[in-house]
Amino acid sequence: MKFGLRLRGGLLATLIMFGAPVVAPVGAVFVSSALAQTVQSISVEGNRRVEVETIRSYFKPGPGGRLDQGAIDDGLKALIETGLFQDVRINRGPGGQVIVSVVENPVIGRVAFEGNKKIKDEQLTAEVQSKARGTFSRAMVQSDTLRIAEIYRRSGRYDVRVTPEIIEQPNNRVDLIFTVEEGAKTGVKSIEFVGNNAFSSYRLRDVIKTHESNLLSFLASNDIYDPDRVEADRDLIRRFYLKNGFADVQVVAALTEYDPEKKGFLVTFKIEEGQQYRVGTVDFRTSIPNFDASSMRSFSRVNVGSLYNVESVEKSVEEMQIEASRRGYAFAVVRPGGDRNFDAHTVSVVFNIDEGPRTYIERINVRGNTRTRDYVIRREFDISEGDAYNRALVDRAERRLKNLDYFKSVKITTEPGSSSDRVILVVDLEEKSTGDFSISGGYSTTDGALAEVSVSERNLLGRGLFAKAAVTYGQYARGYSLSFVEPYLLDYRVALGLDFYQRTQLSNSYISYGTKTLGFSPRLGFQLREDLALQLRYSVYQQEITLPYYLANCNNVVGSSAFNPSPAFANLNGIDLSSTNGLGCYSDGEASLPVRKELANGKTLTSALGYSLTYNTLDNNKNPTDGLLIDFKQDFAGVGGDVSYLKSVADAKYYQSLVSDLVGLVHLQGGILTKVGNDLRMLDHFQMGPNLVRGFAPNGIGPRDLNPYGTQDALGGTKYWGASLELQMPFWFLPKEVGLKGAVYADAGGLYDYQGPTTWALTNEVTTTKNSSCTPSTINPATPGTCTGLVYDDSRVIRSSVGVGLIWASPFGPLRFDYAVPLTKGKYDRTQEFRFGGGTTF
Repeated sequence: MKFGLRLRGGLLATLIMFGAPVVAPVGAVFVSSALAQTVQSISVEGNRRVEVETIRSYFKPGPGGRLDQGAIDDGLKALIETGLFQDVRINRGPGGQVIVSVVENPVIGRVAFEGNKKIKDEQLTAEVQSKARGTFSRAMVQSDTLRIAEIYRRSGRYDVRVTPEIIEQPNNRVDLIFTVEEGAKTGVKSIEFVGNNAFSSYRLRDVIKTHESNLLSFLASNDIYDPDRVEADRDLIRRFYLKNGFADVQVVAALTEYDPEKKGFLVTFKIEEGQQYRVGTVDFRTSIPNFDASSMRSFSRVNVGSLYNVESVEKSVEEMQIEASRRGYAFAVVRPGGDRNFDAHTVSVVFNIDEGPRTYIERINVRGNTRTRDYVIRREFDISEGDAYNRALVDRAERRLKNLDYFKSVKITTEPGSSSDRVILVVDLEEKSTGDFSISGGYSTTDGALAEVSVSERNLLGRGLFAKAAVTYGQYARGYSLSFVEPYLLDYRVALGLDFYQRTQLSNSYISYGTKTLGFSPRLGFQLREDLALQLRYSVYQQEITLPYYLANCNNVVGSSAFNPSPAFANLNGIDLSSTNGLGCYSDGEASLPVRKELANGKTLTSALGYSLTYNTLDNNKNPTDGLLIDFKQDFAGVGGDVSYLKSVADAKYYQSLVSDLVGLVHLQGGILTKVGNDLRMLDHFQMGPNLVRGFAPNGIGPRDLNPYGTQDALGGTKYWGASLELQMPFWFLPKEVGLKGAVYADAGGLYDYQGPTTWALTNEVTTTKNSSCTPSTINPATPGTCTGLVYDDSRVIRSSVGVGLIWASPFGPLRFDYAVPLTKGKYDRTQEFRFGGGTTF
């Protein structure tokens, strides 16, 4: 470290002890107890800003109001420790007078930073202790220099150099300037694992947060070396092994070494796996009188024969302890135990339920929340002041606070209360930004290019409210949406959501018509358990179909009569009436009958009540490798409005880790649309394509209008089912950080049973059943009433395909490329072998 101004140092050491002759510093004079002075007799020299009485106040007189040698020593030390002075000396004047000579530290005129490009001045100013108009201290400047360097190291720049310079100004003032040489970013060049036999290094890199540097690292920061993150990774690895049956695992060390040639860090985790255990037996014991320990079996998530899983044990303990509290045993404590059988590789799990200490919560102190209201934090607790202390409920509250995503860190600790049976809960928080402004973009073979701009706030006004406004504009889809969520309705753990939206879907190569939808949907959400959620909703929306004129020019209505164009109109618009049914239909290519009929009906109002039940045990919602996700939905339309139906949909996905980092996926889905009262619209039917069986075009599966003179629109069906088997595998020859993996799959499914309109008397298009003798080759639009109604295909063919996929967890968002070849298909189905989709927020 270098200073532009050399400051005079050499503060005085401790003065002489009473009556002991020692050598004094230059200018110092001994003051014996015989010549002890009073405070008022102390003379002060050299002070310019600090008042004389302020300096004298550091010398505390003894009995009788006189200063002895010890009081003078203590005063000298106190003055030095204030940091206000460069030098303090005590001299002796005439008649034994005590003279305190001081040299004041300069005042800092300004604090500036030069050379810093990656970290803003505002952030550095907030971190350093040296402040403008404050007192200059060499020790403080040294501390600030180290602090600035540490900030840069935390951002991955270990080659940083910080040099403080002091520029002397008039009137005992100085300017303090920190010159920063930031250096290059120092990343993690390699991550290695030693001692891992059960899991590959490729798989373990998925577990930790630290990643290796790569070409796309500039878009993220998880390749920056952070010793705290590496230490946290040790715990993540340990928890991963404990979750998979390795009860004896130890992550012995996380070794880091800086490689000057690679200009980065090499990180090595040393692991001692131990044996893998399964659960041998599960037992329940208690020392509480009249408490049935076996009744807790239904709250255990530990099953005999399954892999020993510490997370399941911990969740079981929490559920049991909370249940015991509900039954009136407020101080019950559940302690798990386990006996290992090293030969059989099993663990006998015992849950001991005992009476814990009778401790009550005296207070709950919340610290660090400058923006979030206290009640937003306190409502995450299932206990309050005065209740019995329950560690399981405290842990649950801490987990809930972390899941809010309002805070960088959450830590709940206990402090002794006013008596031995009282504790104080201390909630330490560090808030973070909860507002988001995002621009999202994507492209798919279905929807074309798409962009979205959105503004959202997860903690609106510090009240825990969520609000979002989004505008979407794309090649075939446009609209806007407004969302609001109150997570605690009337102080109950019930989430109220309000959604208002407008969507416009334009016609494209897959559908001949467009739709405009304007809707509003309130909803209530209930978290029944950690893995089970219920949502109740009401949806009301107005919908209408849009068509270009040339696809609907046979159903224009004047009064109650069908539009019958005159020869003059026909000549003007180029319509050849000689090849039509007299109504101008089909000669120039018409949309299907249900589409045109819906267009003539105008705007339709749908009012529906519905619910969703979701069961989720996935280990990771973004990149699952294990667990089950089941979603069941039902919606009943007919609570007012113009349409009525009952729609039921089920979707289940099961992930299972296989050997060598392979992940298997079984996906089952199905749905039924039931007519209730009014006739079903075509728009209410299920429309399927690659979302059911890959290798088919959007709206490419199921019942289809067969009129060769029309647009042959997909009509949809009232029943569908689908099944898919997929195997996902990493590319072991590529670095893990690239985020690429492949997939092979087989799909099968079906969509059938169209129940929408098939006839329209207004245009004289009569009923034609799907099993009639009318086929596309015999349809005669020139003869009214002869096979001019809806002729459609509704064969119950099983569609199937096999394919390969490329999945990329890119910095631009998740991307997926699929190439699938249909094996079986309907005669009139439409295929699309290649499909691409993805998007991001940036």
